[in-house]
Amino acid sequence: MTVTGVRTTPDLHEARVFVSVLGSEKKIARTVEALNAAHGVLQAKLNSELRMKRIPLLSFEYDPTAVEAMRMSKLIDELVPDHKDEDDS
Repeated sequence: MTVTGVRTTPDLHEARVFVSVLGSEKKIARTVEALNAAHGVLQAKLNSELRMKRIPLLSFEYDPTAVEAMRMSKLIDELVPDHKDEDDS
């Protein structure tokens, strides 16, 4: 799991944390569910580390960007001929 971004409300009361998870849809769903279930523990840890007046209420969402980027890269690799042989000449 990788945190890919965070969006907060202007008043910092809420923060949407976007995560990338490699694996099956089931694994992605379980990971996001576990993170949301543990948000209180994570907020407490942030509170001890950040020393802010108020720690935003965390919610976690899946970010498909990394998976989509890998899919696009694979498609491009399939469409573009390999020029390695020409470089060796």
